[in-house]
Amino acid sequence: MTIADSGFMMENGGSCLPYTPEQEKQIVDDLMNKSESSLKEGNLYYVVSNRWFTSWQRYIGQGNGEYPINGHLSDSQRLDAVPSKTAERPGPIDNSDIVLNGNECELDDLEILRTLEEGRDYVLVPQEVWEKLFDWYKGGPALPRKMISQGITHKKFMVEIYRLCLKLTDSRDNSQSVIRLSKKASVHELYERVCTLKVVEQEKARIWDYFNKRKQAILVASNQTLEESNLQMDQDILLEVQLDGYWPSGFGMDSTGNELALVPMEPPRSSVSIAGGPTLSNGYSKVHTSNLYQGSPLGSTYTDMEDGYDVLRSVAKGDRGGLAGLQNLGNTCFMNSAIQCLVHTPPIFEYFLQDYTEEINKQNPLGMNGELAFAFGELLRKLWSSGRTPVAPRAFKGKLARFAPQFSGYNQHDSQELLAFLLDGLHEDLNRVKQKPYIETKDSNGRPDEEVADECWRNHKARNDSLIVDVCQGQYKSTLVCPVCSKISITFDPFMYLSLPLPSTVTRIMTVTVFYGDGSGLPMPYTVTVLKHGYCKDLSQALAAACCLKSDENLLLAEVYEHRIYRYIENPSELLTNIKDEEHIVAYRLPKKRAGLTRLEIIHRCQQQCTPDSLKGGERKLLGAPLVTYLGEDAQTGADIDIAVSRLLSPLRRKTYPSSSNVHSGKENGSVSEATDNPTNSCNTQSGSGNQSTDGTELEEMSRWELSFQLSITDERGLSCKPIEKDSLIRPGQFIRVMLDWTDKEHELYDASYLRDLPEVHKNGFTAKKTRPEAITLFSCLEAFLKEEPLGPQDMWYCPNCKEHRQATKKLDLWRLPDILVFHLKRFSYSRYLKNKLDTLVNFPIHSLDLSQYVKCKDASSQSHVYELYAISNHYGGLGGGHYSAYAKLIDENRWYHFDDSHVSPVGESEIKTSAAYVLFYQRVKAAPKIGTGEPSLGHTSS
Repeated sequence: MTIADSGFMMENGGSCLPYTPEQEKQIVDDLMNKSESSLKEGNLYYVVSNRWFTSWQRYIGQGNGEYPINGHLSDSQRLDAVPSKTAERPGPIDNSDIVLNGNECELDDLEILRTLEEGRDYVLVPQEVWEKLFDWYKGGPALPRKMISQGITHKKFMVEIYRLCLKLTDSRDNSQSVIRLSKKASVHELYERVCTLKVVEQEKARIWDYFNKRKQAILVASNQTLEESNLQMDQDILLEVQLDGYWPSGFGMDSTGNELALVPMEPPRSSVSIAGGPTLSNGYSKVHTSNLYQGSPLGSTYTDMEDGYDVLRSVAKGDRGGLAGLQNLGNTCFMNSAIQCLVHTPPIFEYFLQDYTEEINKQNPLGMNGELAFAFGELLRKLWSSGRTPVAPRAFKGKLARFAPQFSGYNQHDSQELLAFLLDGLHEDLNRVKQKPYIETKDSNGRPDEEVADECWRNHKARNDSLIVDVCQGQYKSTLVCPVCSKISITFDPFMYLSLPLPSTVTRIMTVTVFYGDGSGLPMPYTVTVLKHGYCKDLSQALAAACCLKSDENLLLAEVYEHRIYRYIENPSELLTNIKDEEHIVAYRLPKKRAGLTRLEIIHRCQQQCTPDSLKGGERKLLGAPLVTYLGEDAQTGADIDIAVSRLLSPLRRKTYPSSSNVHSGKENGSVSEATDNPTNSCNTQSGSGNQSTDGTELEEMSRWELSFQLSITDERGLSCKPIEKDSLIRPGQFIRVMLDWTDKEHELYDASYLRDLPEVHKNGFTAKKTRPEAITLFSCLEAFLKEEPLGPQDMWYCPNCKEHRQATKKLDLWRLPDILVFHLKRFSYSRYLKNKLDTLVNFPIHSLDLSQYVKCKDASSQSHVYELYAISNHYGGLGGGHYSAYAKLIDENRWYHFDDSHVSPVGESEIKTSAAYVLFYQRVKAAPKIGTGEPSLGHTSS
């Protein structure tokens, strides 16, 4: 058989029985799990358009269009995956929206659009899944990609979506071709591909690294990978063919008409020294050139000449060092920004312009064999010796790919994350401690803070001693307090930078419907104002004040989705950014003392049409918002549940229905009208607090002979329902979920409209009011970082007294400040649904940043705590993209410059303070020596 309009036909013209959506889902799930358990290099994956894949997900009932490709369901996928009865079967697989149009490639060499993002534009499926999908749906085109391994010490598997694209120039006729190979392909494979394409014998061909249209080096056919050869995406390579035993000449002339010099096998011995250091050869100390990293890509000769000039050339008179830009190698502006800030850090560039090779630690298992320090030192020397000629950091990027695979490829990354890796990696490569001693950590045990801090710092220095520790590392005091036994734990830890949160300047208006857990009042929506980036405890506190919560009550927050409780929000430290504006949030007023009590959740259900004719065979559907209460300690039977349900529904009794008690007596809740701008329900029908429409005695009488309602015990998905009888025994437990069937009788007795139409958290179209940018200062960010706050549930602390993990409170204090102080402004936030960037302007001082009041060490008074700004890493645009640049100050000329990849331009000091500031670099202002008995005066640092 076939499915209409599905294109589901076998190639031989026959038909086959298709699988049901449930079967397709199960087959793919099994194959996904199998693939996750057998990850290895060389596995084949296929790129599939997310547009088509989402339509398939809807067909099989996979939630909201996010498939657990990585083997994990997101929070938004926890809803029950029930196949949709309305989603149509998708047509053939269609990848046309992710393939570059107009390319002249073979079908197996199709190029994918460069601007795509995984999860948004495409998904990756294992080969087995693709084969099944293709068998069921046909279509295409197929876009196979291999899994590769990145990194040395920390290997990382990733699928190579974008293969290396090389632009081949044939020197014989100057024709252009495009070669696409994996960056893990060997140079030998490149020769095979080029020679086959150009019909040339390999013995008569040579291929040049032709980066920037200049001959950099001959690529020797070997097993060295293209990545190790520092070939970049979209760069040029040059083919030369030997004719009559001679190689062509004159191709690749420089601006003077002279053929560019080939890179010699042995570098010239230069007598030029940089910054007064010893004579260098090949960028390193002469004593190291013969025995350091033989065969390493870093040790190859051409890496120092790859940019078209000799790193050791003398700086021409009038050239100023430190004004060279960095060429963008494809979304590497994040790297360029971080590097420019580091190479303009006075202690760092002074160190690397001298002979630092004696301090290279090649034996450190935590380091990178010294290769990262050499690559960085080499790049720094180029930047300080090239005048204004931009430098292409190809060799350095290659080192990053080897040692930090998370930065490989051509995607945008975070400059602060790269900075953290660089500082840590440089420290380990330059660590003067060759054999780290074992040091047992001692508890403070009431000793003076100064004694404990000095001991911790000595222990740290005994294992970590490098330039980075000397100038970039400080120390802070961390105080943990157990919330149960009040045990205090004090530790002193080193830091390399401070990540400061941005206090929110945007408030958020949220509407939440509050339900009474004892049936004493009608549900009522309340609108409150909270900090946009606050916590759920802030929302609970605002609601408590708005609804006049009693001292013996607290609020239980929950998210309602399709008339069910999707999740309870019980973590007070959960960020409010996890709650979207279009969600429906409710709060239940419940007793504080509920230990040992059973929570009862009531879900409402009715016939599709609540008429007598439809009761016999109509389809049931859910309605309204669930109700939540707690059963008494003596509740044991179905009759007790029936009483609880009747109590919760009592405020909903219709006025016209005769009742033995006045269900609407009592005072109005005056706080409601004050807390809400437009309450959806009138307050004059709400019973007063403490009044119940039916007292307990009458409720017991009602359920003595038979139950008042049709109730069933159900599960989380509502798939199984077990009717509750009067004498049904209740198994004591933490949670009971009950389905209440609304018949005509219930609709006559109770007004269900109070349960329907829950308001959204916030309606679209609202623009949050922002306070003035001046409200945020660097000091307020620092104070937010240092304030006491509870640890998150994922960071529970093990209390040695309680012998259990506790959600302790944590307080940080600055104890010892470094000469170079780096502040990271946490502009990026991540939540369950959204990734967000804060563009708030932070007012940071350029001169005289005085942190004396924040340093708690009493003995630190001899050191200056005043700092001067000298560099900024900027981020423009949104999350996952945007652009990085840097501002850096040349100390010698006291002038700021803007480093925007290759472009370097002067900038006024008044222009550097922007909302794009992301990472701030400060240098300590050295205190002038004391004169007589006077106080020390502060002077500017001279470097």
